[in-house]
Amino acid sequence: MKRLIPLLLLLAWLLAGCSGTEPPAQVAATTLPVYEFTLRITEGTGISVTRLVTEQVSCLHDYSLNVRQVKAVEAADVVVLSGAGLEDFMDDLLAGAPVIDASADISLLCGQEEHEVHDLEGHHHEEDPHIWLSPENAKAMARNICAGLCARYSEHRDTFSENLSGLLEDLDQLEAYGKERLAGLTCRELIPFHDGFSYFAREFDLDILKAVEEESGQEASARELIELIGLVEEHRLSAIFTEKSGSASAASIIARETGCGVYELDMAMAGDSYFEAMYHNIDVIKEALG
Repeated sequence: MKRLIPLLLLLAWLLAGCSGTEPPAQVAATTLPVYEFTLRITEGTGISVTRLVTEQVSCLHDYSLNVRQVKAVEAADVVVLSGAGLEDFMDDLLAGAPVIDASADISLLCGQEEHEVHDLEGHHHEEDPHIWLSPENAKAMARNICAGLCARYSEHRDTFSENLSGLLEDLDQLEAYGKERLAGLTCRELIPFHDGFSYFAREFDLDILKAVEEESGQEASARELIELIGLVEEHRLSAIFTEKSGSASAASIIARETGCGVYELDMAMAGDSYFEAMYHNIDVIKEALG
């Protein structure tokens, strides 16, 4: 009995110590760009970052969270949003929850203004949330995320700031690479699959004539196909673009009728690497438009 008492005291002390240990801070980030930026900024702090959207998607219209994602949001100290309306489907879940909006103070484009001349079907376009496709916007997003994390975890402020500097350098290199590679294109007009490349086009001085699919999940109509074929022929385009997670049927019809090539772009919303997707887009457009 005398031997048992010290063992019981030791066990009680160990259990008390375990119960007093705080779990690591939890951050949830919605899509690939904000997840990757948050992961880079929190490196070396012990903060755990969970990515919510892992599927290969280009839009979050009609998207719904599964049980795993809901639990990750509920367990998080703070949720990092891409913003600009992209995650409106999460409004009810996030009501009153701490969030970091990466789109804060970023000037948004309106799809209607960008494509009004060519929109024959009367589509209604709200503000375009695909801000990360511009490296300049991506830098602003990274700064917003860093500021939000510093406010939440002030003890890691110095590490956050140091990590942000490295991330901004990589984004500077991406921007410089794109401007150098795309500076001398023989054609600066393009028709992408998705109505979401306006920020990319503005960044690199390109002109989007029209998107093949103006809204997610809606195939081009016969009237739109005729218009697209006419645009390809009128502007003598050598290429039309599809997307990793999108249909290639309309592009195939246009290519068959006009003889243009078909190339694949990446919305950089999913996949493994934001930077890999962006460098891919730059190289593909250089190859396609010369």
